[in-house]
Amino acid sequence: MSHYLITGAQGGSTKGADAPNRIEINDFVKIPNQFSLYIQALTEMFNESQPTSTSHFGIGGIHGLPPVQWEGAGGTQPIPGSGWDGYCTHGSVLFPTWHRPYVALYEQVMQSHALDIAGKYQVDQDSWRTAALNLRAPYWDWATNTVPPPEVVSLQTVDIITFDGTTITVPNPLYQYTFHPIDSSFPNRYSSWKTTIRHPDDPNSPNATTDVQALIDVLTSIQDGITSSVYHLLMLVHTWPAFSNHTSGDGDSSSSSLEAIHDGIHYYIGGQMADTAVAGFDPIFFLHHANVDRLLSLWAAVNPGVWVTPGPADAGSWTIPRDATIDGNTDLSPFWNAQTGFWVSSGTTTTAGLNYTYPEFNGLNMSDPAGVQQAISGYINQQYGESGFSLFRGTGPALSFLAQQPAAGSAPAPAAPSAMPVAAAVSAIKSVAKELRHPFASRGGHPHTAESGEHGRGGPNVASVHDWTVRVHFKKYELGQSFAVLIFLGEVPDDASRWRTCPSFVGAHVAFVNSAADQCGNCRQQADVVSEGFVHLNSTIARRSGLSSYEPNVVTPYLRDNLHWRIQGADRTAIAVERLPSLEVNVVQTTLTQEPGSVFPIAGEPHYHHHITHGRPGGARHAQA
Repeated sequence: MSHYLITGAQGGSTKGADAPNRIEINDFVKIPNQFSLYIQALTEMFNESQPTSTSHFGIGGIHGLPPVQWEGAGGTQPIPGSGWDGYCTHGSVLFPTWHRPYVALYEQVMQSHALDIAGKYQVDQDSWRTAALNLRAPYWDWATNTVPPPEVVSLQTVDIITFDGTTITVPNPLYQYTFHPIDSSFPNRYSSWKTTIRHPDDPNSPNATTDVQALIDVLTSIQDGITSSVYHLLMLVHTWPAFSNHTSGDGDSSSSSLEAIHDGIHYYIGGQMADTAVAGFDPIFFLHHANVDRLLSLWAAVNPGVWVTPGPADAGSWTIPRDATIDGNTDLSPFWNAQTGFWVSSGTTTTAGLNYTYPEFNGLNMSDPAGVQQAISGYINQQYGESGFSLFRGTGPALSFLAQQPAAGSAPAPAAPSAMPVAAAVSAIKSVAKELRHPFASRGGHPHTAESGEHGRGGPNVASVHDWTVRVHFKKYELGQSFAVLIFLGEVPDDASRWRTCPSFVGAHVAFVNSAADQCGNCRQQADVVSEGFVHLNSTIARRSGLSSYEPNVVTPYLRDNLHWRIQGADRTAIAVERLPSLEVNVVQTTLTQEPGSVFPIAGEPHYHHHITHGRPGGARHAQA
């Protein structure tokens, strides 16, 4: 049989880029011609017969259910001895790269529809064709704006320009997907939901609907934590295992992986998005994963030459045997790049090979890795710089470890249209150390500055800060459902439905799994697989504690009295800590040192303060190291 080849979208151009840009969704909805084509193209994909391999349902189903072969990749059943009855590769070193051709496939099919639609316009035909050629899948930069625009999160209809140039109102495919029909393979909870649902008003009801305001409230509450996690990932993680996936055992990192941060977005959206088996059907899935792919590009730019390293396949997939060793040359099935073979990670190091780019790289010389590294580092510092390292907001001059984030209630900063020029990037990086030297001066506290060999590093121009995080460690399949361990600093409400929006909520580490664990081979085979994630505390300590220093003798008493955790299911019900015996919550303190001329801070050895959580259910196993 002939296979559908993933080539990426075709044609088009963006000035200063090797291929057309993907555009952030908040900007994309303001481009009338591309938005109109996009909405119509998605509608056509939605309306196609579900068994069609390039329908929205057909592509969404690659991720999990239904358990069927896609375009002849592998056998008609999973490879003998494998676990997960699907193609996706969660919890392994292939997580970021497998999803790259996946999003490109969706983009390619969407654009092919858009090109056909553009040919039907009776006015400005050339401009519509150009718009279709330049059309790429938009991304949702949740590290800047955790709440998507109304066109994604709340509007059930949108206005588009139709073939005669007039504006009409049409159903909004970004709001939900309607199953036609509901697939018989779906677990009980989803077997009666006629559409995709986000943050369901009653997660266990067959008549559940999306609670838009509650979704917006939850997404608003996680902004600081998500931004902090992304910044830590991009500035401090330099090895592929620690960057790529949430499986524990990646060394001395005290930052969550790309996959762990991604898991949280799935969980907070809820509904089908909180379940690996059916997440791919929600139209927000591809906005989300386009941003995951963008973060892969940013991280790779600041870590040139670092790419997929060998690792275990765990229980495998539809085509990957259990216990196999996977690496950069492992097939990323079912994504064919030729009639006889598949994309592999080593062939996905650049996005231009799939004919798309991101705006941050516009105008950069991609053949100069050092220049790209400098410019993208400056962009990351400017866009995501973690104010919580040193800033106590609202108490004096804006002293921050990096760029100050918007104050609560203010409009979020717009995404930068392109990377900073190299000279500006250098200036931004130099300012980091200057701002870091006296982070508590505005509160009358003692400056936390590493001088003359303090913390093992010398020189009067060296600055450092203690970075406080909570390490969360558990067996991800132990509860047989998606769940989260929520971290709080301060009083925790009795009502579990208020946990994710209460003032004391800091962040969470999420288990993003198949809810029908008894039907999931991967879940059975990976019963003892441990997931690890980190929740960063500095920003919340700065806002809530009243402390004037991050020094351990100041912070540890505060954490002993105020640090709490709870477990919550995807249906927002409380789960007793005793039901997750593998849970271990620990406090980690790492000294970050900013040396003159360095792009990002350098992390010292992590120090575990076991005594803070020891003796409490789910706390540290030992009182001290």
